[in-house]
Amino acid sequence: MTFIINGEEQEVAAATLADLLLVLEQAGGWIATAVNGELVHREDRADFRLGERDRIEILSPMQGG
Repeated sequence: MTFIINGEEQEVAAATLADLLLVLEQAGGWIATAVNGELVHREDRADFRLGERDRIEILSPMQGG
């Protein structure tokens, strides 16, 4: 499927948000996720079905100021 991930179009084989994070090697650590502008909580990612051209934001904390 084609997704827009952090503003970039990518072709990734993933049915759920949890699957996508595994493929992108983003499953570990603290991250925040949103799909089409809606926050998706960690506990909901395994059941959150993705659709063609969904806009996905994956955010992780940064140090510094």
